[in-house]
Amino acid sequence: MKALGRVSVLALCAMAAAPAPASAQLARKPSYYQQQNQPQPEGPAAQLVPRPAVPSSLPALRSQGDFDTLARVYDAGTPMQLAHVLFVIDRQAKPARMYYIDTPRYQLHVRFLRDTRLTPNTIKREIDRNYLVPDRRFLFGTLSWQQNIGTFTYEFWEGDRLTAPLLRQADAQIKASFFGPVKFKTNSTLHERVAKETGLDYVSQEALIREQPYMPMNLGTATGRVRIVDEAASANALNALLPDDIAVLRQVPIGLPPVAGVLTERPSTALSHVNLLAKGWGIPNAYVRDAATVLKEHAGQWVALKVAASGYQVRRLTPEEIAALPPRAVRTASTGATPGGAKAIKPDLRETRLLPLASLRARNSAQCGTKAANLGAMQAAHIPGTSVPDGFCIPFAHYDHFMRSNGLADRIARMQQQPGFASDPQLRQKALAQLRDEIVQWPVDAATAAAWRAAWQAQLGGGGVFVRSSSNSEDLPGFSGAGLYTTMPNVKTGDALEVAVKKVWASVFNPEAWEARSAAGFGAESVLMGVFVQTAIDSTNAGVMITRDPFDAGHPHVTYISAKRGIGIRVVEGKRVAEQVMYSSWSKAIQVLSRSAEETSLQLDKDGGVKEVPVEAGRNVLTDELVVRLANVGAAVKRTFNAVDQDIEWATVGDKIVLLQARPYVERRR
Repeated sequence: MKALGRVSVLALCAMAAAPAPASAQLARKPSYYQQQNQPQPEGPAAQLVPRPAVPSSLPALRSQGDFDTLARVYDAGTPMQLAHVLFVIDRQAKPARMYYIDTPRYQLHVRFLRDTRLTPNTIKREIDRNYLVPDRRFLFGTLSWQQNIGTFTYEFWEGDRLTAPLLRQADAQIKASFFGPVKFKTNSTLHERVAKETGLDYVSQEALIREQPYMPMNLGTATGRVRIVDEAASANALNALLPDDIAVLRQVPIGLPPVAGVLTERPSTALSHVNLLAKGWGIPNAYVRDAATVLKEHAGQWVALKVAASGYQVRRLTPEEIAALPPRAVRTASTGATPGGAKAIKPDLRETRLLPLASLRARNSAQCGTKAANLGAMQAAHIPGTSVPDGFCIPFAHYDHFMRSNGLADRIARMQQQPGFASDPQLRQKALAQLRDEIVQWPVDAATAAAWRAAWQAQLGGGGVFVRSSSNSEDLPGFSGAGLYTTMPNVKTGDALEVAVKKVWASVFNPEAWEARSAAGFGAESVLMGVFVQTAIDSTNAGVMITRDPFDAGHPHVTYISAKRGIGIRVVEGKRVAEQVMYSSWSKAIQVLSRSAEETSLQLDKDGGVKEVPVEAGRNVLTDELVVRLANVGAAVKRTFNAVDQDIEWATVGDKIVLLQARPYVERRR
């Protein structure tokens, strides 16, 4: 077995005791509490190596040997390796006293205080004051070796209400008692503000994340054939990927057909279309620096892939293992949802009226799809400080009548009977494109088209609208369908409205939609498309949020938010890393994973559609105040949908938060 990139054999052994994936995403020391919930290693790796007797603490670390003696090392030999020493500064002592703690023995600051009888009888509430108030007795922190930037850093818990005087004191105490250069590492936006106030040179969490050579996006294992997709590859090349391929991508594409696993050369966000698809299919997905170069020797070969929090493993399959693989049909069925596990909504075709947003509730998913029904439910919830742009639903019955009138069932049957349709992705893609083109050319019944225009004029004032998909095979508890169907932005004329509706209908046959549904077990005949025609808004900012930590299901108190300036069409594309933050309702901390790298944004064009405009580089999209408001709105949306975690699209117009979509957050792991 060969080690790949920076992942050594040690890394593969360390995976059994890997920290929670959020630690990798946040470039921080994993919580000791999280460590206690991880599987423990078995066999020889579990045998404890006796430690020489060491003092419970040292007042100074005068050499690398001193640091190593007291350090605890997480994920040794992996890209996530972190050697760290806990420290306590007793501010009450005169002069203030530094304790560098024997960290393998005392994994928590409070254990050190109690076991060494610095505070033998102090209750938890008094200990907690040392994180929250300026007049605290103790400062609790961690000093670490950051291997990816070659620097020692010290840091405090993200919820520590640090002040400038406290930081100055800590900085002076550490630098006077440590043998080498050391920088402050910020773990929240509050810490960044305090560091700037003190004038300290600091390392941000975001900067550390940028230097990570590996980032797990969706944990799991897979067996497949390595396919390296060139940076300049066309959509045809992507759609030629097979369900038993492990795709190595030099770019993060907007869409992807079902595959067995994904490794990308560029980081993406938790809410990129590719990662949402990976989570929905339950396949491993990770960012690996120079992935195409690292995996070149495996191109075209059958391998076993494992993506874990602390590293990834690629092992070439033996001829015996390859011979024992099940037939492709079985492997294809195992990609993503189990066939039949995600059920399309049974449509109610009796409803032919155009239903306004104000009338829609969850029960209307049978006529209009979950997306439209959920928008109505959010509007009816009257969540303070929010609005839902007005609109109306074109129900499934219109799609069904249009398609039956033009003999769609026969056309699909003939298409599927073409030689090679089932086995050749490129032939299948060509046939689907031809069918989409035909659908857009078919005429709509004059009375039906006139009804659409009348509703657009009467209810929405004939202004620009977004024409959006709302099928019976998306936004489901077991299948999100994120990014599979077409949205037509800022449609401004009656003729354009008719064409836009047909393009959304035709997107049932987008290649990525066809492949994803096939992998999930949806039959082509079971899918119907509703359409939601919604007032276009020229948003200042837009984004997506998840009402829990997408990297660690054990953090229900965390809200993940991804954002960009302008209209949110690009937020989930993943081509440029969006601004990403995480807010904890427990610690009240805002942690920055990345700031927006966009140099342009999308805005509504007066002539219809959208246009690209330059934006002020380096300006943050999200303020702390907006992050907290969004998190509170996300919690309210979650309550609206029976406490099920939600994937929510939002935008801002002025100081108002606009809700554009809510779907169940879908995650699988194989």
